[in-house]
Amino acid sequence: MSLFDDDRPKKPSKHEIGSDLSLLSVQELDERVALLHAEIERLKTARAAKETGLKAAENLFRK
Repeated sequence: MSLFDDDRPKKPSKHEIGSDLSLLSVQELDERVALLHAEIERLKTARAAKETGLKAAENLFRK
């Protein structure tokens, strides 16, 4: 048995970038907008954490 199961089904994405939006209701569009806003905030938080680590490393090696 493999350490990683590549045969496992992947979770369907709630939104795929570039997908057809014409069949979605206003409520579904609002849900996707909220989902994407939450993802943007998650990305900003991860970026800020990495930036903090990078600055700490730069300060450590400048001395």
